[in-house]
Amino acid sequence: MNEREKIKLLSGNEAAALGAFEAGVHFASGYPGTPSTEIIETLASDYPDIISEWAPNEKTALEAVIGASWAGGRSMAVMKHVGLNIAADPFMTIAGAGVNGGLVIVSADDPGHHSSQNEQDNRHFARMAGIPLLEPSSPDEARAMMVEAFRISETFDTPVLFRMTTRLCHSRGIVRPGARRVEPVKAYRKDCTRNLSVPVHVGRIRERGAQRLNRLRQFSDECAWNCTSGGGERTGIITSGICGQAVAELPPDFPVLKLGLSWPLPEQKIRAFAEGLERLLIVEETDPLLERDIRAMGIRCEGRGSGLFPVAGELLPDEIFESLMPDAEVPQREGADSFNQTLPRPPLFCAGCGYRGLFLELSKRPGLVISGDIGCYTLGFAEPFHAMDWFTGMGGSISAGHGAQVIFDRASGESDSLFRRVVSVIGDSTFFHSGITSLLEAVYNGSRSVTLILDNGTTGMTGGQDHPGCAVADIEAMVRACGVTLVETVNPADLEEVSRALDRA
Repeated sequence: MNEREKIKLLSGNEAAALGAFEAGVHFASGYPGTPSTEIIETLASDYPDIISEWAPNEKTALEAVIGASWAGGRSMAVMKHVGLNIAADPFMTIAGAGVNGGLVIVSADDPGHHSSQNEQDNRHFARMAGIPLLEPSSPDEARAMMVEAFRISETFDTPVLFRMTTRLCHSRGIVRPGARRVEPVKAYRKDCTRNLSVPVHVGRIRERGAQRLNRLRQFSDECAWNCTSGGGERTGIITSGICGQAVAELPPDFPVLKLGLSWPLPEQKIRAFAEGLERLLIVEETDPLLERDIRAMGIRCEGRGSGLFPVAGELLPDEIFESLMPDAEVPQREGADSFNQTLPRPPLFCAGCGYRGLFLELSKRPGLVISGDIGCYTLGFAEPFHAMDWFTGMGGSISAGHGAQVIFDRASGESDSLFRRVVSVIGDSTFFHSGITSLLEAVYNGSRSVTLILDNGTTGMTGGQDHPGCAVADIEAMVRACGVTLVETVNPADLEEVSRALDRA
C-alpha cells in the first residue's frame, strides 16, 4: 500500500493542517489561541513546503495572508474565535474585494467556553461579510473540506470562513489522506477597482459581492457537503458542524440534513427536506442562527432559540436524545459514572511561577485596583491572592487602567476616602499583541496609572510559542520609546525588590 493511502489517526487541528498541505497552500499565519493553536504548529513541524508564521496578533496575521493572496499564493489565516474580533477590519475589507490565490480564514470557536471569555458564535461573521462558511464535523471532513475551501475561494473569487470548534479541534478520528496538489503561484494582477477600497470603488465592490452571493446560493443547493441521511420518522433534524457527530449517535430512523456549507443556506434543499415532516429540530452551536434563518423562510422549526435546548454550552448527545424522546430512558455510556465523580481541579499558577510572588505583593496593598489582561496571570483573581479586579480583552488592561485612574483621581478630589491607585497587569505576548497602543494612549494622555509587564519570554498560556520579544524586540527599550520615563526591571522571586519597586511606582 502506498504511504499516502494509509489511514491516520489525527486531531481536527492536525487534519485541517493536512488539508491545507494537500490543497497546495503556500503561506499561513496566525496567533496562538486555544483551540486553534495546533494548526500552525502542525504546519510548521510537518509541512516545511508551507511558509508558516506566528504573527504579533490576528489582525497582522490576516493582513499578511491577504497580501499573500493578492500576490498570487494560496494562503490561510488561523485564529480562535475572539481573534476574529481583532482581525475584523481587514476581514470585512477582503470579503468585498476578493482574492487572487485562494484564501481561507480558520475560526476556532469555543462552545462551552472551555478556555475563553465568551461563547461567541463566529457564523455571524460569514453572514455579515457575505462570504461562504464551511463547518466540518469530523477530522476527516476537516481535511477534505479544507481542500474544497480553497477550490471554492478561487472559483467564486472570495475568502472562505472555515469554522471549527473545540471538540472537533482536539478530538481524534480516522483520516484518509489524499494527494497533494502542487499549485503554482498565480500571476499578480493590479486592479485598484477591486483591491483599493476607497469610496469611489466601494459601490462596484458591493455589487460584485451581491452577485457572488447569488451564485454561492445556487452552489449551496448543489454542494455535496449538504447531505441527507436516515429516514422513516416524522421528526427531522437539521444540523451543522460538530453537532453532526452528536446527532449521528441518535437512532437512524430520524431523517437528518447535515450542512457542511452552512452559509449561504441551501434553501431549496431545506424546503425539500422539511416537506412532509411533522416536526423539525435544529441542532447547532452556539446561537440559533440556522433556526432563525429557516423560520424566516416560513418553515416551522424548534431549537435553541425556542427553548428546546439550554441557552449556553455545548450540545451533547444526551441532551439531544432527551429533547427528541423525553419519555425514553437515556442510554448510559460506559464509564459515565466514574467520569462524573472526577474531582474538580481549579486552574492554578504553575509551581515556581514568578507570578506568584508578584500577586502576593499586590494582594498585600489596600486600595489597589488591578486592571488585568488575558493570559495566565488572570488567575491572580483567585485564592489566595484576590488580586485582580477586571479584564476587558487582549491588550485592554492599560487603556482600562488609564480610564479608571482618571475617574478615581477626580473622585478623590471630592473625598479622600474614595482614593484608589490603579495597577495594570499585562503579559509579554499580550503586550506585543495589542498592549503597545494601549501604553501609547496612557502616555499620550498623561496617565497616572502604573503598568506591570510580566515577561516570561514566551506565549505561556497557549503552550510556549514564540513572540517578537523572543527574538527582535526589547520590552524595556520599547516602553522607553513610548515615552515612559520611570522604567524598572525586577526579579519577581525577590519579594523585597518587588515591594520596593511598587512603592516607587
